[in-house]
Amino acid sequence: MSLPPGFLDELRTRLSLGQVVGRKVMWDQRKTNQGKGDYWAPCPFHQEKSASFHVDDQKGFYYCFGCHAKGDAISFVRETENVGFMEAVQILAGEAGMPMPARDPQAQEKADRRTLLADVMEQAVQWHKLQLQTAAAGAARDYLDKRGLGPEAQARWDIGYAPDNGGIMAHLTGKGVDSKLVIEAGLAAESDRGGSPYDRFRGRIIFPIRDGRGRAIGLGGRAMAADARAKYLNSPETPLFDKGRSLYNQKPAREAAGKGTPLIVAEGYMDVIALSEAGFGATVAPLGTAITEDQLRLLWRISPEPIIALDGDTAGMRAAMRVIDNALPLLEAGQSLRFALMPEGMDPDDLLKAKGASAMQDLLDQAIPMVQLLWQRETDGKVFDSPERKAALDKTLREKIKLIADPSIRSHYGEAIKQMRWALFNPRNTASPRKQSGGARQPWNRNAQPWQRSLSPVPSNKQSALGAGAANEDHLREAVILATLLATPAVASEFEAQLERMTCADETHTRIRDGILTHIGAVDVVETLTAELAFDPLEKLKEQTHVRITPTVLRAGDIEAARLCLGHELARLSAMRGYAREVSDGMEDTLDDVADESVTWRLAKAAAAVDTSVRRETNDTADFETAENGAKLSKDERSAFDDMLSRISLTKKGQGEAG
Repeated sequence: MSLPPGFLDELRTRLSLGQVVGRKVMWDQRKTNQGKGDYWAPCPFHQEKSASFHVDDQKGFYYCFGCHAKGDAISFVRETENVGFMEAVQILAGEAGMPMPARDPQAQEKADRRTLLADVMEQAVQWHKLQLQTAAAGAARDYLDKRGLGPEAQARWDIGYAPDNGGIMAHLTGKGVDSKLVIEAGLAAESDRGGSPYDRFRGRIIFPIRDGRGRAIGLGGRAMAADARAKYLNSPETPLFDKGRSLYNQKPAREAAGKGTPLIVAEGYMDVIALSEAGFGATVAPLGTAITEDQLRLLWRISPEPIIALDGDTAGMRAAMRVIDNALPLLEAGQSLRFALMPEGMDPDDLLKAKGASAMQDLLDQAIPMVQLLWQRETDGKVFDSPERKAALDKTLREKIKLIADPSIRSHYGEAIKQMRWALFNPRNTASPRKQSGGARQPWNRNAQPWQRSLSPVPSNKQSALGAGAANEDHLREAVILATLLATPAVASEFEAQLERMTCADETHTRIRDGILTHIGAVDVVETLTAELAFDPLEKLKEQTHVRITPTVLRAGDIEAARLCLGHELARLSAMRGYAREVSDGMEDTLDDVADESVTWRLAKAAAAVDTSVRRETNDTADFETAENGAKLSKDERSAFDDMLSRISLTKKGQGEAG
């Protein structure tokens, strides 16, 4: 709604800024000169003991010499009550006795009707408060006392009581209120049998529900009878009250959150009251429903990252899980949710009574991000012992991540899920000694810091003639691979799987590899790793001359060249190490007298893999011979291969003679 010219100037003229601010501060009488409109007080926007907050009532401005807050009456109301511009204008216009500019006739009629209904609701709140002090409400007062709510707390929260026989309709109509207004406000309902209207709330403790402006818009009733049809009953939908767009304790919580207090979302009235009484003033609750999209938007207008603190039972966890599905499509940068998980079987009120406010604060400090609870929901109690189950998990998580509209958040969620997936599917364990000696790679732990990760075992080639010179060649290939990834980090994600399987020959290469995997997708990988490792990883690798003159290092950022180089070098490294393991394992089989034709077959397959990678590397066959299966082998490899076959032949001959 637009405001007519001069409206705000007239509003500021009619208001006394000293009176507006005076509701929130205590003036320092030693420095204040009211006659001149010169006021001083401790600043309401930051903690201080001295009076550095100055109000110039004649000019209509305030300024703090401590935190430098400044503004006029409108900005003061916006900041102290955490409301929007138009809400602040409406609040001040009401104080100044200025009607807000007229809207279209229908809108004005609706606004007038809501004002009437709000007045009816406020009368009902006050009547129910009086009923709580009667003899008929003795059991209700005892219940509240047991819950830790004495008379003062009851008065602060306007808690009331609806007698078993009702009475609100009779009271309000006796005060001249039209019965149709009582029904429209949701306090009474028409009888299906055609009789006189009946009171909706009977035999219940009454909790008033107020909107962001503090107006009573509905009631919540807690049944005293154990056999009541519903333990909690809220007002029905009315022109004033929409439970899917309202929050219990909204106005006080908004004001507290505006001062920096974390916003907490509890499950019910008693949790909100208990938390607020314990010092957690920025606490709200939905009204008998799962948190809706409208309520989420309302929460984010109050605070960018509310903490959901639902009960630690099955129903509470189900409610938390439903929140995730509603929130994912609405996420924006800096706008999310965190979850404080209550101990099993406890709600916030139980926790406060059992362990105090410090225990609650500890839980709030440990609140987990939404992505972690999403992962927990999809994995807890499930076993992923087959490719099909793992694929089903991947599909479910992909579908959930697709719900996020913001591409940046979607990307970060994918990265976080990937890290948790690796932690689940690659737990730390040790392979058999024989496989470790053959070069089996221990799983890489993405979650650990680079200096915390254990080193992968280094393959041993002591039993093979391939060990001569092969280790140096492997080390050089690793260096070229790592340097290429650092020079062109944009291609790292395409080779992530191969890089994770690559066993590094020394500690330095291992740390660089783990660092690259940790920061895949980042553009400043070298700078980040330099800070983490305390040395420049690319310069370290370039100490080897061959690495320094590698084309992909010289032409940093050439994506196509980097792809070709990495594809070739990783394939060659994998083939050579695979062949070395087969030779090593084959020699063990021979020594253990278990050699058979399968050893020859395995060696031939490994040699063929080497041949494929060699053909990509060079057309120069001067130093290579051809095996029986057509694979090209170096002279050293051929010698080891022939030696292997000779051992197998002798073993089989000995077995025949023994037979």
